[in-house]
Amino acid sequence: MFLMLYEIRFHGRGGQGAVTASEVLAIAAINEGKYAQAFPTFGAERRGAPVLAFARISDHPITLRCQIYNPDVVVVLDPTLIATENVTRGLKADGLVVINSKLGPDELREKLKLTPKHTLAVVDATTIALEELGLPIVNTAILGALVKATQVVKVESVNEVLKQRFSGKIAEGNVKAVNRAYEEVKIYRGE
Repeated sequence: MFLMLYEIRFHGRGGQGAVTASEVLAIAAINEGKYAQAFPTFGAERRGAPVLAFARISDHPITLRCQIYNPDVVVVLDPTLIATENVTRGLKADGLVVINSKLGPDELREKLKLTPKHTLAVVDATTIALEELGLPIVNTAILGALVKATQVVKVESVNEVLKQRFSGKIAEGNVKAVNRAYEEVKIYRGE
């Protein structure tokens, strides 16, 4: 699926890689010949503090330079944020939530206050990150789930960016995390 302008908002905590995830996604889109931008917003800049990052992808030049208030997709790297933040605020009526969680779709739909029209993609990114990277840095696993659920870029494009950005075992672990999440994500389509 690709729209003229696709807007994604990432919710995470400092140290989980939300900013890096938005950047990797944008670079993958640019490498595919699309237009893209990625940018963060921070409150208190410390590990563990809530962080927002944004990505826009389009087939035309992007002139907007503001936060994303009505995203097509909300990505939640840390499921504890749903108890303290309104992560779905402004989500389009037919939008998608990609979340790192072990909970089932019915419980998540209720907690996130999703309508039947919303699509939900669930992946246990924490377990994948721990097993593939040895650290609970979930950004690349969540990217694999996001790419599978949206098809906004190709998974191979994300993997190429990771191979350029990182090297050796770090690159290899991140590529494995992306590919594994791409295969393991469960997608519950809206009406």
